[in-house]
Amino acid sequence: MGAGHAHKLYRRGDSPVHALPAHTKLVAVLGFVLVVVTTPREAVWAFAGYAVLLGAVAARARVPAGFVLRRLAIELPFVAFALLMPFVVPGEQTQVLGVSLSVPGLWGAWNILAKGTLGVAASVLLAATTELRALILALQRLRLPPLLVQIASFMIRYGDLITDEMRRMSIARRSRGFEASGVRHWGVLAKSAGALFIRSYERGERVHLAMVSRGYTGTMPLLDDRPATRAQWATALALPLAALPICLLALLGRTP
Repeated sequence: MGAGHAHKLYRRGDSPVHALPAHTKLVAVLGFVLVVVTTPREAVWAFAGYAVLLGAVAARARVPAGFVLRRLAIELPFVAFALLMPFVVPGEQTQVLGVSLSVPGLWGAWNILAKGTLGVAASVLLAATTELRALILALQRLRLPPLLVQIASFMIRYGDLITDEMRRMSIARRSRGFEASGVRHWGVLAKSAGALFIRSYERGERVHLAMVSRGYTGTMPLLDDRPATRAQWATALALPLAALPICLLALLGRTP
């Protein structure tokens, strides 16, 4: 995965957040998400505080709010599921605009929406300030199993190639007058899927042989092996450390 391979989620910049080592940002986001998940759902004020912290990080990274909000659309399936919960979860009922809704369902929907949105927003900020190659190398630096790191690397690198192959095959079918319009065309689509699998498998073999011939040993080289400084760790961990007191106050407030 070359250095020039940038994902559409990445936003180039020279902010202090961009300059942090990728593995410190990964640890920071993981810590922040754990703090958010641990927070009781009844502590609505706490989630507002987390949102303010993420807004501060976005401002520091010079990532526009619109950029983040557009990419939050990825959680729409979870939003749809959450909106159904007040209607299907059994328990105490309450009236909202003349509609009977489940109180446990409302709290469950709020829990999913609040924690899910904060987690996705933190991930979007991570992706917006960190190149994909740096993220993969960060996983390797954090001592994740090498095989998992390599699988993730190849998925990112060759996902676009497979998508382009599917697009070319679709264009070829349409140029021959084929339009899938019913069950009777499923056979053609199944054959296309099989052909795509075979092409992808053969491409993978060729790529692997080419990599081995160039000295590939099963791990990605660390181009920058310098460890993160204490200042960099402190800057990266400022987000979860700032969120931790909010979580503790919320937990103490729930204790009878």
